[in-house]
Amino acid sequence: MFSIKAQFTDKVEIAAGQSRVRGFFVDMRNFVELMPGIESIHTDNAGRVQWKIRAEIPVIGSLTERFAVLKTEDSDDVVEWSPVPGEQRNLLRFGADFVALSDAETAVRFSQAVELRRDSARDLHPLASLAGESAISREMSRRISEMIKIFIIKAKERLER
Repeated sequence: MFSIKAQFTDKVEIAAGQSRVRGFFVDMRNFVELMPGIESIHTDNAGRVQWKIRAEIPVIGSLTERFAVLKTEDSDDVVEWSPVPGEQRNLLRFGADFVALSDAETAVRFSQAVELRRDSARDLHPLASLAGESAISREMSRRISEMIKIFIIKAKERLER
């Protein structure tokens, strides 16, 4: 099994109320508009949310994958998407925890984990075996971190206007 894994976790304080911040993060249009690499997000007829994500990976080049997720947590304090049941190849988990620091300030903790599983490296990309799992995983983690950090900066700017 050839497996690529990437993770990111961060926390940010936003000068806006919890319900406004939470509303922003559950609106998928904001991810598509503000996060580089997110080509599209839409909900299919079965209620699954389909994320289409593109990342540039050294040696391999551009890699575009689709991730089918379901909202597995949806409370005032937490929103989380997890892979649809039975998904074995493209796994995405994305979550945000919201903590009201005051009426006008909210702390948000983000976490994202991505895993691409294939029977062989060639199933992912013809050059994947040259780069190897660990090198591709490191680069995917770096790219995902960049994507989310840019999103956080833009989200904070928009919410604090």
